[in-house]
Amino acid sequence: MTLNFYENLSNDYIKLLENGNEHNIIIEVGERPVMQNFKVHSTVLCYRCPYLYDEFKKSTINNEDNIKIIQKPQISAKVFNIIIKYIYGATVNLEKVETSIIFDLLVAANQFHFEELVARLQTFLIENHPSWLKLNFSKIYDSSFPTHFEALQNYCNDKIAKYPNLIFESNDFVTLPEAALVSIIKRNDLQLEESKIWDYIIQWGIAQNKTLSSNLNDWIDRDFQILKNTLQQCLPHIRYFQFSNENIMEKLFPFQRILDNTLWADILKYSMTPNKPIISTILAPRRLVTTQLQNRGNTFQIISSIITNEHAAEIASWIDKKEVTYDVNNNPYEFNLILRGSLDGFEKYVFWYLCNQKTNLVVVVKVKDTEEILGGYNPIGWNSDLIGYCETNDSFIFSLKNGNIKNYILSCVKDASKTIYNDSNYHGLNFGGHDFLTNGNRSFYVNSVQGYEKLIRETTGEFSIDNYEVFQIKKR
Repeated sequence: MTLNFYENLSNDYIKLLENGNEHNIIIEVGERPVMQNFKVHSTVLCYRCPYLYDEFKKSTINNEDNIKIIQKPQISAKVFNIIIKYIYGATVNLEKVETSIIFDLLVAANQFHFEELVARLQTFLIENHPSWLKLNFSKIYDSSFPTHFEALQNYCNDKIAKYPNLIFESNDFVTLPEAALVSIIKRNDLQLEESKIWDYIIQWGIAQNKTLSSNLNDWIDRDFQILKNTLQQCLPHIRYFQFSNENIMEKLFPFQRILDNTLWADILKYSMTPNKPIISTILAPRRLVTTQLQNRGNTFQIISSIITNEHAAEIASWIDKKEVTYDVNNNPYEFNLILRGSLDGFEKYVFWYLCNQKTNLVVVVKVKDTEEILGGYNPIGWNSDLIGYCETNDSFIFSLKNGNIKNYILSCVKDASKTIYNDSNYHGLNFGGHDFLTNGNRSFYVNSVQGYEKLIRETTGEFSIDNYEVFQIKKR
């Protein structure tokens, strides 16, 4: 039987670090005026951090006491203080540490080849700080590939597969590393139509080559070859045989010269005589989990954990002030999910980060422990730069038929000057100041009638929610 006393050993090594007795290295971290020195021991580094031990052996900088100096100006004192305690005491205390510092710690741990710490920190961020990861999504995703943060890669790819706009509609999309783009488009569960995926990779490929004209009519054979070379890792993952005939001509035909001749011939052959054999491999269709209903060749899709296609058709009818509800097959709007509380977080700063100054927003809320679904439509959006009311005649709030709830409530504008309220310090979304609002987290309120015609709940005051979603709508 072995008796272990790791805690005492850890404490003793921390004391050695803190006292600096018989140190033979000084590690300078950060830059003036916040530079900090750490007195350490080569023997400890030899076994606990070979990366720094190698730098110690290579160092030619000595002080007047002939103690070698290692300079790390790119690492902050806060991060290195955690790193050095991990080296000496095998402990990492993340209590009250800012999430951005934890991510910087992850980057430093990777630099120092601390594989165990890298794995644990990724798991910690995913489990404890999903909202921060979402708010810094592009930064996290871009950095996860060159650093081989596999857990974060998988986490981000899972989110992108469900919510492609996170990356495809981001300002940083065209700077996405090739390996990251390939890892996304090869997934069978990517929730995008194939023709849209094609549009995005063409956009990405052109952006990598500044010499390519924005006018396709100006292109010569050399330009198509440049694009083909750029996209050579992406092209094999497109499901060409899932394109409609219309999209073949509209999307693929203009870029046929970046495809192999045999593949292009097979695409045309398959579109005209699908039962005839072809040479090219037919990749399986992507597993789209959204509801799809055909309407004269168009596809209506909604990604929601709260409302159905029928609900979306009803809301669309209210937006267009139609007396007869749109058929679910004839919804004229796309409902693009931009926020889901259970995914992004319920804090009000999340709302303002994702929804600030966006127009044509539909909000839906699932009330906790009931079948109630409440919501509202805001055509003009909320603005964090303002405090007070903004005016519109076209917004409304509502409750929906659901389960045992047989009737909807539609509450239109009563006082246009008191319809949309802005105050990012105290509120998230706010209709009418008192009519329908949240102060953040899962607390929502229906207090009184102010900007709208009637209450959307029988009881007033605070209530808790299971989830809420915000969609940005646009004409299809």
